[in-house]
Amino acid sequence: MKIGNDITSIQYLRAIAAISVLCFHVSEAYGLEFKAGAAGVDIFFVISGFIMWITTEGKPIGPQEFMLRRLSRIVPLYWIATAATFAVAMSKPQFFFNTNSSIGNLIGSLFFLPVTKDEALHPLVEQGWTLSYEMFFYLIFSISLFLPEFRRLWFLVVALVAAVMAHYLLPLGYISVFTQPVILEFAAGIIVGRLWKQGFRLPFGAAIGLMIVGFILLLASDLLAHVDRALRWGVPAVLLLSGAVFAERERGAPKLAFLHFLGDASYSIYVWHVLTGILVTALLLRFGVPHAAQPVLIALGSLAFAIVCYLYIERPILRRMRPTRRQPAYRG
Repeated sequence: MKIGNDITSIQYLRAIAAISVLCFHVSEAYGLEFKAGAAGVDIFFVISGFIMWITTEGKPIGPQEFMLRRLSRIVPLYWIATAATFAVAMSKPQFFFNTNSSIGNLIGSLFFLPVTKDEALHPLVEQGWTLSYEMFFYLIFSISLFLPEFRRLWFLVVALVAAVMAHYLLPLGYISVFTQPVILEFAAGIIVGRLWKQGFRLPFGAAIGLMIVGFILLLASDLLAHVDRALRWGVPAVLLLSGAVFAERERGAPKLAFLHFLGDASYSIYVWHVLTGILVTALLLRFGVPHAAQPVLIALGSLAFAIVCYLYIERPILRRMRPTRRQPAYRG
């Protein structure tokens, strides 16, 4: 049976999710319609639940080791991106008119507790709010590792569902923010991961059908603008991931080297793309590039700079932290 870092379709989904969020932010800045690109976040959340389960089931991993691994994976790059964003925001505040660049928010962002507004998190790195949710999920997951394995699945699902139920009873504040229904996407990923680890199979046609339905629902998601994102984008994300991994189990996945590489670089693409997009925008304005050409050039330029950040910042960090271990193709 394959392990997590051999699931090629997960790599591809990570690449697609990161680039979708990048394109969403560019389109949003220019008043273009690509709201479905925001669903890349939901794909990441479902993938996270899936990978956390399949990389820990049947392995003697305790809570402390789990959290240390997660912190070492997430924190160094995010702190560097946060510090860089703060420095640029201080020198070029005109590009950060919607960003709270106070010292207090800098400290809060570094510890995944940024300022809140309208029941949402607003860290210095705009898209960093999702990492706060990841850390909340990791905390719950680490607690589950105290339990015997046969009880962990139920604990995780019940804990996440109970948290969402509490969301509607708690006063506004951090607790209310962190218990929004979007965290159910982690639970969905865990369930798919459990099925995958237990050897569950779907006919290839049925798996492809799940992916098609998920894609159609994403295209139609603008018709559900007032529906909570856990349904609007979470359900399609679950269908896409489920279809992808079970289709690959039946017939494998095509080998697309560049897309696989983008999967490796997806965390850097996700963390850096807003800042690199701002830098590319400044360059285009300086050279007088026509407005109509700017969105495509910003998306491509931001992606290129983010890949450079992966090659020269993230990858060296990972090598330094795990010098004796071969870097896996997939890192959750």
